[in-house]
Amino acid sequence: MEYWLPVIYVSIMGLALLIYVILDGYDLGVGILLPGATDSEKDTMIASIGPFWDANETWIVLGVGVLLVAFPKAHGVVLSSLYIPVTLMLIGLILRGVAFDLRVKGGDKRKGMWNKAFFIGSLTAAMAQGWMLGDYITGLGDDLTGAVFSAIIAITLPALYVLLGASWLMMKTDTALFEKACGWARMALLPMGACLLLVSIATPMVSDSIADKWFTLPNAIGLIPIPLACLLTFLGMVWLLNKPQLLKDGYGWLVFVGLVVICVMAALGLAYSIFPDIVIGRMDIWTAAAATESLQFTLVGVVITLPMIIAYSIFVYRIFHGKATELSYE
Repeated sequence: MEYWLPVIYVSIMGLALLIYVILDGYDLGVGILLPGATDSEKDTMIASIGPFWDANETWIVLGVGVLLVAFPKAHGVVLSSLYIPVTLMLIGLILRGVAFDLRVKGGDKRKGMWNKAFFIGSLTAAMAQGWMLGDYITGLGDDLTGAVFSAIIAITLPALYVLLGASWLMMKTDTALFEKACGWARMALLPMGACLLLVSIATPMVSDSIADKWFTLPNAIGLIPIPLACLLTFLGMVWLLNKPQLLKDGYGWLVFVGLVVICVMAALGLAYSIFPDIVIGRMDIWTAAAATESLQFTLVGVVITLPMIIAYSIFVYRIFHGKATELSYE
């Protein structure tokens, strides 16, 4: 039990953060796409994420909460090293929350200002999360190479979010906004693929421990299915996005599914690369874990909370499925 408890907790934390990237990723992406829409389209875009975006952010709270409770030593190291990007992310998320309500309640004269605030908050949060991921992969160092790598991922993650947002709008909208969403998805696909390829090339270069796992046998054999699955999925998305009739016939949801597959594969690749470390090259999960008795006690709460969050999320998505209509506060 002493061996498996940290493994269980790190798996839950990883799952929570993966779900967050997918779910909050699309609504951050919608926010980043906001400037490209007309006023009425902006209302529909906000309405498409309105019932979900608060619940989506629950997953990052769960992930960070597990880090704090189950791995307190790592929590101190990680959040101390990422203090600035975490602060910027929180500022971005708060700005989004304020802008979401005040864009309508503040009156027509200030609606444009709050739309810009929603865009700025979304882009700030997305880039901060990308920087945090890059800094984490490089071992939370402060050298120039790590900074350049973090900057690359700070650009890559918003590109992924934009594509998630566009594919979400393809499922939730129709007519002119649907056509715009298809165009946004086509424009974002190749930059996202190029950025992810660059990140894949750079990752083993900035981390010796990851390079050892990627390029030594038999570890390398176990890694092969991950890039292969990503490549085939990406090619399938390119093909689908160049078939306008299929998209009009309602197959746009496959683009979103393809992005989910890529996110899952990337998460599995990262987990494969860094396990059992929780701070790469500095601390493994057993060193960072809280006392066994504490983990056993807290696990009861996690076992109760996690299914409730999943059930609530499924319930919300079932209730508000279908096409979005213009947002109303009446």
